[in-house]
Amino acid sequence: MGTPEQRHTIQYLIDKQAPDARFLWPLEMIDSDDMPSFGYLMPLRPKRFKNIVDLMKRRIDPSFKALCTAGVQLADSYLRLHSLGLYYGDISFGNAFFDPDTGEVLICDNDNVTADGEGNVTVLGTPRFMAPEIVRGEARPSSHTDLYSLSVLLFYLFVIHHPLEGQREAAIHCLDLPAMNQLYGFEPLFIFDPNDDSNRPVAGLHDNARLIWPMLPGFIQKMFTRAFTDGLTDPKHGRVRESEWRNAMSQWRDSIFYCGCGAENFYDLDILQATGTPGTCWSCQAALQMPLRMRLDDKHMVMLNHDTQLFPHHVSSQAMYDFSAPVAEVSRHPTQAHIWGLKNISNQRWVATLQDGSLKDIDPGRSITLSNGTKVDFGSRIGEVRV
Repeated sequence: MGTPEQRHTIQYLIDKQAPDARFLWPLEMIDSDDMPSFGYLMPLRPKRFKNIVDLMKRRIDPSFKALCTAGVQLADSYLRLHSLGLYYGDISFGNAFFDPDTGEVLICDNDNVTADGEGNVTVLGTPRFMAPEIVRGEARPSSHTDLYSLSVLLFYLFVIHHPLEGQREAAIHCLDLPAMNQLYGFEPLFIFDPNDDSNRPVAGLHDNARLIWPMLPGFIQKMFTRAFTDGLTDPKHGRVRESEWRNAMSQWRDSIFYCGCGAENFYDLDILQATGTPGTCWSCQAALQMPLRMRLDDKHMVMLNHDTQLFPHHVSSQAMYDFSAPVAEVSRHPTQAHIWGLKNISNQRWVATLQDGSLKDIDPGRSITLSNGTKVDFGSRIGEVRV
């Protein structure tokens, strides 16, 4: 059933090659003397990868660390795609998969990918994920509309709900095409719009959104709010960029720390500044106690939990977000269980400045005791341990 235009597009993608290994990309064109059409060869998706529908139906129960890792990799993948002058055009939870244990991402259905600015578009997107200007018939898919769809995808990933479905959606008796066009295109309104509360989530119908939104760190709430306020009306300047989402998801991953009950909570500077405390656990309501943490270049805070690892992007501003190659890990002292250290598992020597001002080399395979005020020079970035 393939058309000449589709064949041309797929051949173009084969020649262009995948942005990275996370894309299940067309590899080779296949023809048969017995058939007038064509096919193409692509990698298969391993069964360990699930999609967000599995998350919404509670078939999987990933940790927040895994979800944040997936968020980083999704944003990074679409950034790589767009940097090649391509756009996806149909981002949705049907074609983005992740491993619920690790957060690793795979993106399929890449025969939708098109060169940005290409006029011959056959797929406008998936309902609920299409940018409002596409729904209104004012624009065609592009990298700018991909940014909107990516924000919707990330909102689903964490809030397990659509960002525009609140009281207005609940009041619709028949969600037909005209009603959907109104809700998602002509009168879109974020369910947590700070200036308009007329579309808030409804108790009993939208409980995921009502319960999960207050748990999100303030800086993540601000990103989503921008994506679905300014991003609704100003496609070219108001939307959150892929690089911004990547940085925010990485920061969120680093903000995770554990309550005594085992629940994952988040370091939220807004709460700390407002109350002087890290707040209470969302799960057991106990007062939270933060672990030691490391500030990197006065910009980024990493919680030093028992299972924390540092990666290349932590120790170098030029490194990529590769969670498969840790360079440091928090480890317990072999004979004194109450003492924790940071172990160098890279191939580079680091230098620590201790509280008394003395210097200590941290060779590969060696550790430095974690104590307040200790600074570690990683070469191109300095981290300071704080209580």
